[in-house]
Amino acid sequence: METLRDENNRLTQELQQRDLLVQQLSEEVLRLVKGNIAFLPNQSLSQQHEQEIKALTNKLLNTEEQLILCQLLLKERDQQLSELRQALEAENAQTQNLQHKIDNLPTVYGAKFSERMEPVKSKVEELQKQNTQLNSEVQNLSHRLAHAPAPQRIEVPEIKTAGLSLPTFGDD
Repeated sequence: METLRDENNRLTQELQQRDLLVQQLSEEVLRLVKGNIAFLPNQSLSQQHEQEIKALTNKLLNTEEQLILCQLLLKERDQQLSELRQALEAENAQTQNLQHKIDNLPTVYGAKFSERMEPVKSKVEELQKQNTQLNSEVQNLSHRLAHAPAPQRIEVPEIKTAGLSLPTFGDD
């Protein structure tokens, strides 16, 4: 980029020099046209100036072509730079969006976890209530059994069946 600017500055200086020479030659031609013979250059100087003008004209054309190419390159680079800046802005926006989502992730996770834990918590509470109720029933039954009179033995009459024997309940 710097070399293009340096080249552009050098070419601008050459253009200024050429413009100065063209102006001087124009003034000389003007004096000649007006009929002032005292300022007529000699023929060899005229041919030398003409050759210099041709050489400078060719150099000017080359310089103008180079300048046009440099301007096209600069324009192309500016366009690429603009596209890269737009891409960078888009990436920055996406990065900020993702960072925002990451920052909110603990809150969202906590909310989802709490939402999913509600049925579990209610089931645990229900089981705890059932457990408490069953414990109280067990204690109540234990208390009643502890204070209940000892069980009495019931005698069952013996039944005789033809060829079958029935199991006995107790001490035989």
